[in-house]
Amino acid sequence: MRDVVALTGATGFIGSAIARRLTQEGWRVRALIRSPSLASRLADTSLQWIRGTLEDRNCLESLVDEVDAVIHCAGAVRGITEADFYRTNVEAVSRLAHITAGRSPVPRFLLISSLAAREPELSPYAASKRLGELAVAAVADLPWTALRPPVVYGPEDRAIRPLLRLMLYGIAPILGRQDARFSLLYVEDLAEAVIQWLKGNVREKHAFELDDGYPKGYTWHEVIKTVQQLRGKRVFSFRVPELIMNIIAWLNKMVASMIGYAPMFTPGKVREFRHPDWTCDSIPFSRVSGWTPKVRLEEGLRLTFGLP
Repeated sequence: MRDVVALTGATGFIGSAIARRLTQEGWRVRALIRSPSLASRLADTSLQWIRGTLEDRNCLESLVDEVDAVIHCAGAVRGITEADFYRTNVEAVSRLAHITAGRSPVPRFLLISSLAAREPELSPYAASKRLGELAVAAVADLPWTALRPPVVYGPEDRAIRPLLRLMLYGIAPILGRQDARFSLLYVEDLAEAVIQWLKGNVREKHAFELDDGYPKGYTWHEVIKTVQQLRGKRVFSFRVPELIMNIIAWLNKMVASMIGYAPMFTPGKVREFRHPDWTCDSIPFSRVSGWTPKVRLEEGLRLTFGLP
């Protein structure tokens, strides 16, 4: 058995994949959880659950006590204002980082950030992810690393998977610019990057971008072409005008404000969709960790939808 790793966000899409790979590699995982009922999302029952929230210092102290590494995967992805994201993506990150730095010996700290942090002016979410990275970097004597994945997809994803499913049915709405390029990453490759960070004892205080290794990222046309090859049939594509997207986003924001839910599709999210360059270069991280992505888009889609 390897030693103990503390993990937040273990019941989420990315966090659960990381938890599975950690246990497969023999690490003992201590995971923060708000409610015991959420643990049913994971088939692996070997995790040690610490009940509490990111606001509870006592729970966080228990979470990181005598661990070798802390992997912070939890985060807010829905909201309207900066305040909706700041509490979780900045304040909670800073709190956990400071508590970790107070341990002796100090565990290594890995922040699962987002490529959105590269463009903080686009949305409150993007700004909060950048500020979260800066909050970790500001903690003295903390050996930290941040990973900035692009769009992450896989079987349990609830964000991009519906759009990919629609394409498999033969309909492809293009939500960004025709000339946009973007990187993608299959969720198990991201989990493997975490494993290699642990094994390689990476201590670079740096934010690394990750991708699946496809040169210069994908275009919408390349994604649609890949789906067509899987279907064996033509996919009908059409561009969704920016004006229509903005109208829907503003209406969604207004309704969310009135009835009190946290929306995903907002004007800030439209600006993220419309950004022309979400490509990554994972070579710097590969050099320090030895990690190499294995799953390109066609194989990733087959795995995501259980296709032969």
